[in-house]
Amino acid sequence: MKKNAAAKKAAAIPGKRMSLMQEIRKKWFFYLIPIPGILCLILFSYLPMAGLYVVFERYTYQGGLFGSEFVGLQNFKFFFMNIDNAIRATRNTLVINGLSIVIGVVVNVGLAIMLNEINAKRYRKITQSVMLFPYFISWIVVGMVALALLDEDTGMINSIISALGGTPVDWYSNPDYWWPIMIFTTVWKGAGYGSIIYFCALTGFDQSLYEAAEIDGAGRWQRIRRITIPLLKPTVIIMFLLNVGGVLAGGVDQIMGMTSLNPFLLETTDTIATFVYRSAIQNGQFESASAITLYQSMFGFLLVMGANLLVKKVDPDYALF
Repeated sequence: MKKNAAAKKAAAIPGKRMSLMQEIRKKWFFYLIPIPGILCLILFSYLPMAGLYVVFERYTYQGGLFGSEFVGLQNFKFFFMNIDNAIRATRNTLVINGLSIVIGVVVNVGLAIMLNEINAKRYRKITQSVMLFPYFISWIVVGMVALALLDEDTGMINSIISALGGTPVDWYSNPDYWWPIMIFTTVWKGAGYGSIIYFCALTGFDQSLYEAAEIDGAGRWQRIRRITIPLLKPTVIIMFLLNVGGVLAGGVDQIMGMTSLNPFLLETTDTIATFVYRSAIQNGQFESASAITLYQSMFGFLLVMGANLLVKKVDPDYALF
């Protein structure tokens, strides 16, 4: 009773902060809520990081994780042994993922604003469902659709070109076409899901701002430009920063689903993930694959830190930390 009274008395005194133990006693339920999430984070995110040790050893099943031969940084050599392939894989990854993120943000924000401007709720729900559907389609299915459209002999696009008197395009033999194709399919597949995040942010805006602007004679485009976009700015920046961290991430399912690792297209479709798959995983060199995964993670971490530092210099209120 005395401790509770002391805690209440400390809380009642203006300007005096409670100690950590006093705050835990007072708000114990709120401190219990995140414990399951913290435990899952430790079990499934931090404990598996011990496996990074395999990056610095020549792993064998007999020796196990901590009994195999320590080799230092030698596992990174296979990626940088052929510097041209390493640069090509890094370039393709940055171009495809980087442009997909930038264009995806623009498309997602535009779709969210258009959905917000639809007054008919039933039509809006139908539109959202249709837009969300591609997100759940497997890349294998997307690859089959792309084949039906782009096949050199029987594809729909080449059939139209031939009917118009043009020359059919060798889509699966010319790598120059595949940066735009990969970027377009990435943006198309994620547009519905990505727009939901921005649409949820839009629904939380103060509607009195729009009513006041409408009374003052502002048109729809003026309200979007003067109210909606500025209010969406924090969400756009945060989502962009979060996506930057994955700019060197996978995509092997997309490349395999759409190109089947076609050797004619590797010049523009061979990303870090597919390079690791072809060079390491298929040959059973898991330590080399882990080394490049660590390279991807560290590079992504540096990109997030750099982007966050840039945002902090421009406007500290929008930085992640």
